[in-house]
Order: sequence, then C-alpha cells, then structure tokens
Amino acid sequence: MGDDAATVREVPGFRSYWSAATVSSFGTAVSAVAVPVLVVTVLQASPLEVGLVNAAQFLPYALFGLLIGAYVDRVPRKPLLVWASIGRAVSLGTIPVLWSVGLLNLWVTAAALFVFGTLSVVGFAATQSLLPRIVPRHLLLPANARVDQSDAAAQTVGPALGGVLVGFVTAPVAIVVDAVSYLVEAALVARVRIVERTAPRRTGSRLLGDVVDGLRWTYRHETLAPLAISTQVWFLANAAALTVFAIVALRTLALPAVVYGAIIAVSGVAMLLGATAAPRLGTRFGAGRTIIATRIAYPVAWAAIAIAVVGASGARAAAIAVLFTAFTVHGAAAGCENANEMSLRQSLTPDALLGRTNATMRSAYRTLAAIGAVGGGALATAAGGGVALFAVAAVFGGAAVIALRSSLRVDTGRDARSDQIGAEQ
Repeated sequence: MGDDAATVREVPGFRSYWSAATVSSFGTAVSAVAVPVLVVTVLQASPLEVGLVNAAQFLPYALFGLLIGAYVDRVPRKPLLVWASIGRAVSLGTIPVLWSVGLLNLWVTAAALFVFGTLSVVGFAATQSLLPRIVPRHLLLPANARVDQSDAAAQTVGPALGGVLVGFVTAPVAIVVDAVSYLVEAALVARVRIVERTAPRRTGSRLLGDVVDGLRWTYRHETLAPLAISTQVWFLANAAALTVFAIVALRTLALPAVVYGAIIAVSGVAMLLGATAAPRLGTRFGAGRTIIATRIAYPVAWAAIAIAVVGASGARAAAIAVLFTAFTVHGAAAGCENANEMSLRQSLTPDALLGRTNATMRSAYRTLAAIGAVGGGALATAAGGGVALFAVAAVFGGAAVIALRSSLRVDTGRDARSDQIGAEQ
C-alpha cells in the first residue's frame, strides 16, 4: 500500500488531477451547507419544495446522462472536463449575483441548479473516465483512495467553513466559494499533459447503439450489475435521508448553521479515515466484501438518527450526540466503500466503454437521487421527519441485502485484476 501510494504520486499528470479534485471538493463541501441553508431558511421552502430543488440538480442525469456518456467515449476527455468546470462555475455564480440584485427566488435557484447538474453530468463522466488514462490500471485503487482522502478532508473542513461563512456573509455569498473552486479545477486540469486516443467518430445514427452497448455491458455483467442496482437503491435512500435531515436539523431541531455544518464535518473526518483504510481493506478482503460490509453500516446509522430525532424533545443534547456518532459511521462507511467501488468499476471495464459505463451508472444513481429527494420531502410533509427517517433506513437496508446476495461476496479484487490483465492483453 505504501509503495503504491508513493508510486501513484509520481505518475505524470496525477498531481494536477488530484489537486483539481481536491480544490473542487472543498468548494462542494461548502455548498453542502450553504445550499440547504439558502433553500430552507433564506427562501423559506416547504419540505416538498426542498425536495424539488434538490431534485433539480439530479434530473439532468435522467434526461441526458446516457447520451453524454456515449459522447464522452468519442472525444478527448480532458478538454471536456475543463469546459464543464468553467460552466459549473458560471451557473453557480448566478445564484449570489441574482440574490444581490433581488431577483433570486426558489424556482430561479432550481433552474441554476438544473444547469449546474447538466454540466456535472458531463464533468463527472469525463473525470471518472480520464483517471484510467492518466494512471496505470494496477494503480487505480491507490489513486482513487488519494482522491477520496482529499474529498474526505474537504468534507471535514468544508462544512464547518461553510457554516461559518453562512453565519458571517449569508448563504448565497458562501456559494461563491464553490463557483471559484470550479475555475481553479479547470485551470489545474488544463495543466495535465496527456495524449488521448479516442475511438473513430461514428455517424449520429450509432449514438443510440453506443448507449445500448453501455447498458448491456453494465447490466449483463455478473459483478457490475448487482453493484449498480445496490448503489441505485443506496442513492434513493441517501438523497431522501439528506433532504429530510436538512429539514429536521434546521427546522425541527432548530440547530444553528454552525452545528449543522459540524455534524456534516464529522462525517468528513470519518470519511478521511475510511478512505485511508480503503486500499488495505480492499486488498485484504476483496473489493466486493468491503463494499458489502459498508452497505450494512448505513441502515444502522440512519435508524439511530431516526430514533434520536423522535426522542429529541426530551433529550436534545443526547439526540445531538447520537447525530454526531451516526454521521461518523456513515462517513467511515462511505470512505471505505467509494475507492473500492470506483476502482472495481474502472478495472472491470475496457477504456472504450468507460464513459458509457460511468454515465450509465451515474445517470441511474442521480435519477434515483432525484426521486429520493422529492420522495423524502413529500414523506416528511405527509408523515413527519421521524417516520421519513425510519423509512429511508429501511431502504438503506434493501441496498445492503442486494449486495449481500450477489457475486460481490467473492474476492472481486482478485477477479478485477484478472479481468484487467485479460483486457490489456
């Protein structure tokens, strides 16, 4: 692990890529606090409206994700990522500008987040497919772990910083930090020196065929199919959970923005520790088994959050302590899981299909996230935050069962290395 970590840092282009991802993660972590505060407290959205605004940035994955994935496999990925980052900076930057002139409302915010989400479809498909062109496939796990460690560090500091910024300069202005981070990301990615080989351009009539190829590869694969389905259910639960939690924390429990940010931040600390352990766990137990173990942790954490919220009226301090503990478990699980899941996907998929496979999975994930965000808000409106949180804990449990009953139980780390060798030959 140590040797691989040192080796991956010396790969030409990886440091700029890693730095770009790190800066972007810090900006995103600030927005993770600023956007909910903007929607819930500044714009005074109802629970259902909170879900609809959250869904706006996920909807483009359902509308455009598969076509964009096919397009990413046809063109150089680096310039695509650069321009997508610039576009995301502009779309986020419109929020504080419109707020400053008194033109910001709930639906304008949703529209800006929809544009941001559309460009994120492009950006994420490009960035996840670019890394295997920078880093040799046998170093993908330590490379992804490095990126995850930076992301976790950002989620540790970023939410706390976001809470402070919101308190001092208001939520719309705090979003400027995320907008600037995308400009920095674009500049750093532009510095990566890489010669990209792309497949010959096909006629427009083949675009649908390319999409079908990506779907077929993903959902007929013995390992990728259950991984994709389990993760789709996870995204449904996670989007609903975070939507409901923002409402409960900021409105029902009336937590200050700084405390809300600190709860999110402690998840980032745990994620950093989990990401640090991810390569060692994946190597020792196999990527699939590591993913299964983390999937089991999520329903436990969210059931505890639900119990804490329901009992908060009689023991508020104890409830807040449970929230910090549960988000620690959630963050550690995410840190252990993500690098293993991403490396498994990248190792099992030929480069010519990476854009489509990544976009196929991410489109489904974000589509379910949009449904989860709206569904979580609607359920919280109809039945209350406590009931909604118990429901999402049950859905997290469903994701764990799907993973547990699949081929992920075998040593998929070894299988991935074997498939990778075969693909390279």
